[in-house]
Amino acid sequence: MRHPGNNWAVLVETSKYWYNYRHAANTLSFYHTVKRLGIPDSQIILMMAEDVPCNSRNSKPGTVFNEKHHKLNLYGTEVEVDYRGDEVSVENFLRLLTGRHPPSTPRNKRLLTDASSNIFIFITGHSGEEFIKFQDWEELTSNDIADAFKQMQQQRRYKQIFWVSDTCQAATLQNQFYSPGILAIGSSGKKENSYSHHIDHELGVAVIDRFTFHALDKLERLAPSSPETVKSFTTWFNPQLLKAHPELRSDLFERNPGQTLLTEFLASTGRPRFQGGLLPVAAARKDIALADLMASRNTTCAACASSQPELQPSHSFEVSFSGQQLWQQLKAKMQLAVDATFDQKEVNRGSFLLWMLGFGALCLTSAVVL
Repeated sequence: MRHPGNNWAVLVETSKYWYNYRHAANTLSFYHTVKRLGIPDSQIILMMAEDVPCNSRNSKPGTVFNEKHHKLNLYGTEVEVDYRGDEVSVENFLRLLTGRHPPSTPRNKRLLTDASSNIFIFITGHSGEEFIKFQDWEELTSNDIADAFKQMQQQRRYKQIFWVSDTCQAATLQNQFYSPGILAIGSSGKKENSYSHHIDHELGVAVIDRFTFHALDKLERLAPSSPETVKSFTTWFNPQLLKAHPELRSDLFERNPGQTLLTEFLASTGRPRFQGGLLPVAAARKDIALADLMASRNTTCAACASSQPELQPSHSFEVSFSGQQLWQQLKAKMQLAVDATFDQKEVNRGSFLLWMLGFGALCLTSAVVL
Protein backbone atom coordinates (compact mmCIF):
# COMPACT_ATOMS: atom_id res chain seq x y z
CA MET A 1 0.00 0.00 0.00
CA ARG A 2 2.18 2.83 -1.26
CA HIS A 3 1.47 6.45 -1.93
CA PRO A 4 4.04 7.52 -4.55
CA GLY A 5 4.81 11.18 -4.76
CA ASN A 6 2.66 12.19 -1.77
CA ASN A 7 4.93 11.42 1.17
CA TRP A 8 5.87 14.33 3.41
CA ALA A 9 8.39 14.76 6.23
CA VAL A 10 8.35 17.19 9.17
CA LEU A 11 11.69 17.27 11.00
CA VAL A 12 11.92 19.33 14.19
CA GLU A 13 14.84 20.27 16.42
CA THR A 14 13.37 22.08 19.42
CA SER A 15 16.49 22.87 21.46
CA LYS A 16 18.45 26.09 21.58
CA TYR A 17 22.11 26.68 22.56
CA TRP A 18 25.41 25.17 21.49
CA TYR A 19 25.48 22.32 24.03
CA ASN A 20 22.40 20.86 22.28
CA TYR A 21 24.45 20.33 19.10
CA ARG A 22 23.41 16.66 18.98
CA HIS A 23 19.75 17.57 18.49
CA ALA A 24 20.63 19.48 15.32
CA ALA A 25 22.67 16.48 14.14
CA ASN A 26 19.76 14.11 14.93
CA THR A 27 17.40 16.18 12.81
CA LEU A 28 19.77 16.65 9.89
CA SER A 29 20.56 12.91 9.91
CA PHE A 30 16.90 12.10 9.27
CA TYR A 31 16.73 14.94 6.75
CA HIS A 32 19.48 13.33 4.67
CA THR A 33 17.83 9.93 4.98
CA VAL A 34 14.43 10.94 3.61
CA LYS A 35 16.03 13.10 0.95
CA ARG A 36 18.25 10.24 -0.19
CA LEU A 37 15.14 8.07 -0.44
CA GLY A 38 13.51 10.49 -2.83
CA ILE A 39 11.35 12.89 -0.86
CA PRO A 40 12.05 16.34 -2.36
CA ASP A 41 12.75 19.50 -0.36
CA SER A 42 9.38 20.85 -1.47
CA GLN A 43 7.80 18.10 0.67
CA ILE A 44 10.17 18.35 3.64
CA ILE A 45 9.59 20.88 6.42
CA LEU A 46 12.84 21.39 8.35
CA MET A 47 12.71 23.28 11.66
CA MET A 48 16.03 24.17 13.35
CA ALA A 49 15.91 26.09 16.62
CA GLU A 50 19.69 26.48 16.95
CA ASP A 51 21.81 27.81 14.10
CA VAL A 52 24.68 25.43 14.89
CA PRO A 53 26.72 26.03 11.70
CA CYS A 54 27.00 29.75 12.47
CA ASN A 55 27.48 29.49 16.22
CA SER A 56 30.58 31.35 17.40
CA ARG A 57 31.73 28.27 19.34
CA ASN A 58 31.79 26.12 16.20
CA SER A 59 35.47 25.52 15.36
CA LYS A 60 34.34 24.31 11.94
CA PRO A 61 32.00 27.06 10.74
CA GLY A 62 29.28 26.09 8.31
CA THR A 63 29.30 22.43 9.32
CA VAL A 64 27.31 19.92 11.37
CA PHE A 65 28.56 16.35 11.93
CA ASN A 66 26.98 13.30 13.54
CA GLU A 67 30.24 11.45 14.20
CA LYS A 68 33.69 12.42 15.48
CA HIS A 69 35.58 11.57 12.29
CA HIS A 70 33.80 14.33 10.31
CA LYS A 71 33.15 12.17 7.25
CA LEU A 72 29.97 13.97 6.18
CA ASN A 73 28.99 17.60 6.63
CA LEU A 74 25.26 17.28 7.28
CA TYR A 75 24.69 20.96 6.67
CA GLY A 76 26.45 21.25 3.32
CA THR A 77 25.14 23.42 0.50
CA GLU A 78 21.84 21.69 -0.28
CA VAL A 79 20.02 21.96 3.06
CA GLU A 80 16.82 24.01 3.00
CA VAL A 81 15.84 25.18 6.49
CA ASP A 82 12.20 26.31 6.49
CA TYR A 83 11.88 27.48 10.12
CA ARG A 84 14.99 28.85 11.81
CA GLY A 85 15.77 30.19 15.29
CA ASP A 86 12.83 31.84 17.04
CA GLU A 87 10.50 30.69 14.25
CA VAL A 88 10.66 27.23 15.82
CA SER A 89 7.89 27.69 18.36
CA VAL A 90 4.92 25.76 19.73
CA GLU A 91 2.55 28.09 17.90
CA ASN A 92 4.25 27.68 14.53
CA PHE A 93 4.49 23.91 14.91
CA LEU A 94 0.76 23.59 15.65
CA ARG A 95 -0.08 26.00 12.82
CA LEU A 96 2.03 23.89 10.49
CA LEU A 97 0.15 20.71 11.37
CA THR A 98 -3.32 22.21 11.21
CA GLY A 99 -2.68 24.51 8.23
CA ARG A 100 -3.86 27.60 10.11
CA HIS A 101 -1.33 30.09 8.75
CA PRO A 102 -1.55 33.83 8.15
CA PRO A 103 -2.32 34.51 4.47
CA SER A 104 1.21 35.86 3.89
CA THR A 105 2.89 32.58 4.89
CA PRO A 106 5.06 31.33 1.98
CA ARG A 107 4.63 27.90 0.46
CA ASN A 108 7.83 26.45 1.95
CA LYS A 109 6.42 27.01 5.45
CA ARG A 110 3.19 25.11 4.73
CA LEU A 111 2.39 21.42 5.02
CA LEU A 112 0.37 21.05 1.82
CA THR A 113 -0.90 17.55 2.45
CA ASP A 114 -4.25 15.95 1.62
CA ALA A 115 -6.31 12.86 2.42
CA SER A 116 -3.90 10.59 0.52
CA SER A 117 -0.70 11.87 2.18
CA ASN A 118 1.60 9.84 4.41
CA ILE A 119 3.47 12.07 6.87
CA PHE A 120 6.68 11.21 8.70
CA ILE A 121 7.28 13.41 11.76
CA PHE A 122 10.59 13.32 13.65
CA ILE A 123 11.09 15.48 16.74
CA THR A 124 14.07 15.72 19.09
CA GLY A 125 14.98 17.85 22.08
CA HIS A 126 14.46 17.90 25.84
CA SER A 127 11.25 16.60 27.32
CA GLY A 128 9.51 15.21 30.40
CA GLU A 129 6.39 13.18 30.99
CA GLU A 130 3.93 14.04 28.19
CA PHE A 131 5.63 17.30 27.18
CA ILE A 132 8.58 18.53 25.11
CA LYS A 133 10.31 21.89 25.48
CA PHE A 134 10.67 24.38 22.61
CA GLN A 135 13.56 26.85 22.79
CA ASP A 136 14.10 25.63 26.39
CA TRP A 137 11.34 27.85 27.76
CA GLU A 138 7.93 26.89 26.31
CA GLU A 139 6.26 23.48 26.31
CA LEU A 140 4.27 21.41 23.85
CA THR A 141 2.13 18.75 25.52
CA SER A 142 0.91 15.39 24.33
CA ASN A 143 -2.64 16.79 24.45
CA ASP A 144 -1.61 19.66 22.15
CA ILE A 145 -0.20 17.25 19.60
CA ALA A 146 -3.20 14.90 19.87
CA ASP A 147 -5.67 17.72 19.29
CA ALA A 148 -3.67 18.98 16.30
CA PHE A 149 -3.76 15.48 14.80
CA LYS A 150 -7.52 15.36 15.34
CA GLN A 151 -7.93 18.65 13.45
CA MET A 152 -5.77 17.25 10.65
CA GLN A 153 -7.97 14.15 10.48
CA GLN A 154 -11.15 16.24 10.36
CA GLN A 155 -9.64 18.43 7.64
CA ARG A 156 -8.55 15.35 5.67
CA ARG A 157 -4.91 16.44 5.81
CA TYR A 158 -3.40 12.96 6.09
CA LYS A 159 -3.96 9.27 5.43
CA GLN A 160 -1.26 7.89 7.75
CA ILE A 161 1.18 9.48 10.20
CA PHE A 162 4.42 7.97 11.47
CA TRP A 163 5.57 9.84 14.59
CA VAL A 164 9.15 9.27 15.83
CA SER A 165 10.55 11.10 18.88
CA ASP A 166 14.10 11.00 20.26
CA THR A 167 13.86 12.66 23.67
CA CYS A 168 13.80 11.73 27.32
CA GLN A 169 10.55 9.90 28.20
CA ALA A 170 9.72 10.08 24.51
CA ALA A 171 7.03 7.38 24.54
CA THR A 172 4.88 9.51 26.87
CA LEU A 173 4.49 12.12 24.12
CA GLN A 174 2.25 9.68 22.26
CA ASN A 175 0.06 8.80 25.26
CA GLN A 176 -2.82 11.15 24.41
CA PHE A 177 -3.06 10.48 20.69
CA TYR A 178 -6.59 9.42 19.73
CA SER A 179 -6.94 9.93 15.98
CA PRO A 180 -6.93 6.97 13.55
CA GLY A 181 -4.09 6.16 11.17
CA ILE A 182 -1.20 7.01 13.51
CA LEU A 183 1.89 4.94 14.27
CA ALA A 184 4.24 6.28 16.96
CA ILE A 185 7.67 5.31 18.26
CA GLY A 186 9.40 6.88 21.25
CA SER A 187 13.12 6.36 21.91
CA SER A 188 12.60 5.89 25.66
CA GLY A 189 9.83 4.93 28.05
CA LYS A 190 8.41 6.70 31.07
CA LYS A 191 11.10 7.74 33.58
CA GLU A 192 13.81 6.83 31.05
CA ASN A 193 16.35 9.18 29.49
CA SER A 194 17.53 9.44 25.90
CA TYR A 195 21.31 9.44 26.09
CA SER A 196 23.93 10.84 23.75
CA HIS A 197 26.14 8.36 21.91
CA HIS A 198 29.62 9.90 21.90
CA ILE A 199 31.49 13.20 22.23
CA ASP A 200 33.55 14.94 19.58
CA HIS A 201 36.46 16.31 21.63
CA GLU A 202 37.48 18.70 18.86
CA LEU A 203 34.05 20.36 18.95
CA GLY A 204 33.65 19.82 22.70
CA VAL A 205 30.07 18.47 22.54
CA ALA A 206 28.13 15.26 22.00
CA VAL A 207 27.30 14.98 18.31
CA ILE A 208 24.41 12.47 18.18
CA ASP A 209 21.95 10.63 20.43
CA ARG A 210 22.00 6.86 20.79
CA PHE A 211 18.56 6.21 19.30
CA THR A 212 19.31 8.21 16.15
CA PHE A 213 22.81 6.71 15.86
CA HIS A 214 21.47 3.14 15.83
CA ALA A 215 18.47 4.11 13.68
CA LEU A 216 20.90 5.31 11.01
CA ASP A 217 22.63 1.91 11.05
CA LYS A 218 19.32 0.52 9.82
CA LEU A 219 18.17 3.36 7.61
CA GLU A 220 21.45 3.81 5.72
CA ARG A 221 20.85 0.38 4.16
CA LEU A 222 17.27 1.24 3.29
CA ALA A 223 16.31 1.58 -0.39
CA PRO A 224 12.96 2.55 -1.93
CA SER A 225 12.32 -1.13 -2.69
CA SER A 226 13.41 -2.46 0.72
CA PRO A 227 11.09 -4.91 2.52
CA GLU A 228 11.88 -3.46 5.97
CA THR A 229 8.78 -2.86 8.07
CA VAL A 230 7.93 -0.58 10.96
CA LYS A 231 7.98 -3.62 13.25
CA SER A 232 11.43 -4.73 12.13
CA PHE A 233 12.66 -1.16 12.64
CA THR A 234 11.35 -1.15 16.22
CA THR A 235 12.87 -4.52 17.12
CA TRP A 236 16.21 -3.43 15.64
CA PHE A 237 17.10 -1.43 18.77
CA ASN A 238 19.00 -3.01 21.65
CA PRO A 239 17.80 -1.58 24.99
CA GLN A 240 21.18 -2.36 26.55
CA LEU A 241 22.95 -0.14 24.01
CA LEU A 242 20.35 2.62 24.29
CA LYS A 243 20.00 2.32 28.08
CA ALA A 244 16.30 2.80 27.37
CA HIS A 245 13.36 0.86 25.93
CA PRO A 246 11.86 2.23 22.69
CA GLU A 247 8.09 1.85 22.58
CA LEU A 248 5.82 1.42 19.56
CA ARG A 249 2.18 2.46 19.75
CA SER A 250 0.04 0.92 17.01
CA ASP A 251 -3.49 0.63 18.47
CA LEU A 252 -4.66 3.63 16.39
CA PHE A 253 -3.28 2.11 13.20
CA GLU A 254 -5.59 -0.10 11.17
CA ARG A 255 -2.81 -2.26 9.73
CA ASN A 256 -0.23 -4.62 11.13
CA PRO A 257 3.11 -2.80 11.72
CA GLY A 258 4.79 -6.01 10.61
CA GLN A 259 3.22 -5.56 7.19
CA THR A 260 3.70 -1.78 6.96
CA LEU A 261 6.80 -0.85 4.99
CA LEU A 262 9.14 1.86 6.27
CA THR A 263 9.29 3.25 2.74
CA GLU A 264 5.60 4.10 2.93
CA PHE A 265 6.71 7.04 5.09
CA LEU A 266 10.43 7.57 4.54
CA ALA A 267 10.65 7.32 0.76
CA SER A 268 9.07 8.61 -2.39
CA THR A 269 8.42 5.33 -4.17
CA GLY A 270 6.83 6.72 -7.34
CA ARG A 271 8.38 5.94 -10.72
CA PRO A 272 7.49 7.70 -13.98
CA ARG A 273 5.51 5.55 -16.40
CA PHE A 274 5.51 6.19 -20.14
CA GLN A 275 2.44 5.15 -22.14
CA GLY A 276 3.30 3.68 -25.53
CA GLY A 277 -0.19 4.20 -26.94
CA LEU A 278 -3.61 5.50 -26.10
CA LEU A 279 -5.36 4.13 -23.06
CA PRO A 280 -8.30 1.82 -23.95
CA VAL A 281 -10.96 4.41 -23.15
CA ALA A 282 -9.14 7.11 -25.11
CA ALA A 283 -8.59 4.76 -28.05
CA ALA A 284 -12.27 3.83 -28.11
CA ARG A 285 -13.26 7.48 -28.06
CA LYS A 286 -10.83 8.21 -30.88
CA ASP A 287 -12.30 5.39 -32.98
CA ILE A 288 -15.83 6.65 -32.40
CA ALA A 289 -14.85 10.22 -33.28
CA LEU A 290 -13.06 9.03 -36.44
CA ALA A 291 -16.09 6.97 -37.51
CA ASP A 292 -18.39 9.95 -36.97
CA LEU A 293 -16.06 12.17 -38.99
CA MET A 294 -15.87 9.71 -41.90
CA ALA A 295 -19.65 9.25 -41.90
CA SER A 296 -20.08 13.02 -41.99
CA ARG A 297 -17.63 13.34 -44.87
CA ASN A 298 -19.30 10.52 -46.84
CA THR A 299 -22.70 12.14 -46.41
CA THR A 300 -21.36 15.48 -47.58
CA CYS A 301 -19.60 13.95 -50.59
CA ALA A 302 -22.75 12.05 -51.57
CA ALA A 303 -24.83 15.21 -51.38
CA CYS A 304 -22.30 17.13 -53.47
CA ALA A 305 -22.10 14.37 -56.07
CA SER A 306 -25.87 14.29 -56.50
CA SER A 307 -26.02 18.03 -57.18
CA GLN A 308 -23.14 18.20 -59.70
CA PRO A 309 -22.80 16.80 -63.27
CA GLU A 310 -20.79 13.62 -63.63
CA LEU A 311 -17.14 14.23 -64.46
CA GLN A 312 -15.91 12.89 -67.82
CA PRO A 313 -12.43 11.39 -68.26
CA SER A 314 -9.88 13.58 -70.01
CA HIS A 315 -8.52 12.53 -73.43
CA SER A 316 -4.91 13.15 -72.29
CA PHE A 317 -4.86 10.93 -69.20
CA GLU A 318 -7.17 8.77 -67.10
CA VAL A 319 -8.84 10.19 -64.05
CA SER A 320 -7.53 8.43 -60.96
CA PHE A 321 -8.50 8.83 -57.31
CA SER A 322 -4.97 7.95 -56.33
CA GLY A 323 -2.71 11.00 -56.19
CA GLN A 324 0.36 8.80 -56.26
CA GLN A 325 -0.76 7.06 -59.49
CA LEU A 326 -1.53 10.43 -61.12
CA TRP A 327 1.93 11.74 -60.29
CA GLN A 328 3.57 8.61 -61.74
CA GLN A 329 1.60 9.00 -64.97
CA LEU A 330 2.52 12.66 -65.35
CA LYS A 331 6.19 11.97 -64.70
CA ALA A 332 6.29 9.13 -67.26
CA LYS A 333 4.62 11.19 -69.99
CA MET A 334 6.94 14.13 -69.32
CA GLN A 335 10.00 11.87 -69.46
CA LEU A 336 8.94 10.47 -72.84
CA ALA A 337 8.39 13.96 -74.25
CA VAL A 338 11.77 15.24 -73.05
CA ASP A 339 13.58 12.15 -74.35
CA ALA A 340 11.96 12.63 -77.77
CA THR A 341 13.14 16.23 -77.92
CA PHE A 342 16.74 15.49 -76.88
CA ASP A 343 16.99 12.57 -79.31
CA GLN A 344 17.19 15.14 -82.11
CA LYS A 345 20.71 15.94 -83.19
CA GLU A 346 20.11 19.64 -82.87
CA VAL A 347 18.07 20.83 -79.91
CA ASN A 348 15.34 23.33 -80.72
CA ARG A 349 15.66 26.04 -78.03
CA GLY A 350 12.04 27.06 -78.40
CA SER A 351 10.79 23.48 -77.98
CA PHE A 352 13.05 22.96 -74.99
CA LEU A 353 11.73 26.06 -73.22
CA LEU A 354 8.18 25.06 -74.07
CA TRP A 355 8.67 21.61 -72.55
CA MET A 356 10.25 23.06 -69.40
CA LEU A 357 7.34 25.45 -69.02
CA GLY A 358 4.90 22.59 -69.51
CA PHE A 359 6.78 20.46 -66.97
CA GLY A 360 6.59 23.23 -64.38
CA ALA A 361 2.87 23.59 -64.97
CA LEU A 362 2.36 19.85 -64.57
CA CYS A 363 4.35 19.83 -61.35
CA LEU A 364 2.21 22.63 -59.96
CA THR A 365 -0.97 20.83 -61.05
CA SER A 366 0.16 17.56 -59.50
CA ALA A 367 0.97 19.36 -56.22
CA VAL A 368 -2.56 20.74 -56.09
CA VAL A 369 -4.07 17.33 -56.89
CA LEU A 370 -1.91 15.57 -54.25
